[in-house]
Amino acid sequence: MDARAIIAKLRLGDVPTQDELRWFAAGLADRSVSDAQAGAFAMGVCLRGLGEEGRVALTLAMRDSGDRLSWDLPGPALDKHSTGGIGDCVSLILAPILAACGAYVPMISGRGLGHTGGTLDKMEAIPGLHTDVTEDQFRAVVRDAGAAIVSASAEIAPADKRLYAIRDVTGTVESLDLITASILSKKLAAGLDGLVLDVKCGSGAFMKSADDARQLAGALVSTANMAGCPTSAVISDMNQPLAPSLGNALEVAEVMRVLCDGERGRLAELSVALSAVLLVNAGLADDLENAVKRAEQALADGAAAERFGRMVAAMGGPVAFTDNWRRFLPEAPVIREVPAPTSGIVAAIDGEALGLAVVALGGGRQVESDVVDPAVGFSEVVTLGARVSKGQPLLRIHAAREEAARAAADAVAQAIDIGGAAPDIPPLIHERIG
Repeated sequence: MDARAIIAKLRLGDVPTQDELRWFAAGLADRSVSDAQAGAFAMGVCLRGLGEEGRVALTLAMRDSGDRLSWDLPGPALDKHSTGGIGDCVSLILAPILAACGAYVPMISGRGLGHTGGTLDKMEAIPGLHTDVTEDQFRAVVRDAGAAIVSASAEIAPADKRLYAIRDVTGTVESLDLITASILSKKLAAGLDGLVLDVKCGSGAFMKSADDARQLAGALVSTANMAGCPTSAVISDMNQPLAPSLGNALEVAEVMRVLCDGERGRLAELSVALSAVLLVNAGLADDLENAVKRAEQALADGAAAERFGRMVAAMGGPVAFTDNWRRFLPEAPVIREVPAPTSGIVAAIDGEALGLAVVALGGGRQVESDVVDPAVGFSEVVTLGARVSKGQPLLRIHAAREEAARAAADAVAQAIDIGGAAPDIPPLIHERIG
């Protein structure tokens, strides 16, 4: 086989065979396929598509381009993936809930992308915690704590790592087939018994419309199931931040309020809902109603908090983190409020603009080499439909410098619209697929 023939097939609208896609993925991993050929392949897929069978074949080929994990545990290995949003720290709540309910969660996560925060960056806001662990350490933490949230090794789906970088510079990121293969190749390589996908839609999501989110969710669910991993998806709303805080340490604080202080709201609601889907699919609950009760009980009785604390300690964080989390999390030196310019109702929140403002504060990366400041971000963000008076805080800025806080305040003023009429507020969960 050779790359030119495979690219030529794509150009003509023909789908490469399973063997051809497997050969191409192996070439991506070992670099026998050049950057130019990888870019041409990505463009061909983007323009012509692969169809359902081709999408599955590419996903499996990229999964098999590196190591595949397998688990010998007394319970099912489960995981979730979110397509990205703002204030979305569900993984840090869902993983310990599932662990407390008898499942194991070997969660391989990523860092911030664009305007959305990264689960690994949030975890590393906890002092001393390391997400870059060896496979033996990964297995030990999963076995002892029931959950581990770690970065992918270079040996997990290396074809995806290479192709993703090529897609980023060739304008081929927004291909349904390539997005699906990228997400699932890494998850399937983790050796899962079940997966739930949280597909976001709205102003703070990559998928702005419900139709686009539904299309992606359908492609992900059908591909994962055809690849042998029982999978469901939930389409959830991202027209406002999921949690009232944005930024790594600030979102960890919201997680601890849910796990340790009994805080309930949109963040806890979605965490429980996604956990319940996995518990039912894995046979750990008879139905959704029972699964929701089990997940809520794990929060209420402290079992989920105990699992989270055990995971943090095993990954190098403070042993008593759940008891003294306020003392451990970093704080920004500059904290200032952004007052409402007029009285009215919060009519719209541009989530993407808020996320980019957090990145500009230093809470995310504008280039790969940037160092993230875990303390910066926004807290106490107003909710969609809230009635505010002139001068009332819309949110609090946490910044490293005064000038950064002023720039963030200007961005917030543009991102939050105060109007006279109450907006239509979409439900948190739009629908479930699979």
